[in-house]
Amino acid sequence: MDLTVIIIAAPVLLASLTLHEVAHGFVADSLGDPTARSEGRLTLNPLKHLDPLGTLVLVATLSSGRFLFGWAKPVPVDPRHFGSERRGMMLVGAAGPLMNLALAIVSGLAVRFWAPWSETAALVFIYVFYLNMILALFNILPIPPLDGSRVLGGFLPPPAYEVWRGLDRFGNLAIIGLLAILYTQPGLFQAYIEPPLQFAARVLMGVEW
Repeated sequence: MDLTVIIIAAPVLLASLTLHEVAHGFVADSLGDPTARSEGRLTLNPLKHLDPLGTLVLVATLSSGRFLFGWAKPVPVDPRHFGSERRGMMLVGAAGPLMNLALAIVSGLAVRFWAPWSETAALVFIYVFYLNMILALFNILPIPPLDGSRVLGGFLPPPAYEVWRGLDRFGNLAIIGLLAILYTQPGLFQAYIEPPLQFAARVLMGVEW
């Protein structure tokens, strides 16, 4: 991974992770849960959202040159403040990937209209598009504790939801397993990522990825 990629991609990823977490906290706050606000997590300061292990993974993947990955510290949420825990957690969970999707859409359109005027700006927006598409697609996987599991949980009946929510205690093992697959079998993740990435690139940027 060359120096240009590191200079552009690392800040873009940190900013995207920050906005992802702020989106979670903002929706939780709007639904009546003040936890994120009281703990100072409704801020665009990335230092407030850094996760030690996620940052270490980011540095390691930057060094390896194989792929770029990392994660931020999850925003604290107390579902007891929600009228319906299932609905509240579904909306909070969906907010992060939707933020990444919105960033991907805006940056993809920016590439289409700005590329003729500034190659540097176009390159930055390409990384915003690419990394946010990956973040959205990764986080929407219905595997606890990823955001997709919160969205799926919102559609489950109460007894099934309680069982599903209980799987969160195995979340660290799930993340480690996913990272192992991502590192050792990148083709599997690529097969999942490539079709929507190609579709979005054609629609938004008018190019094949």
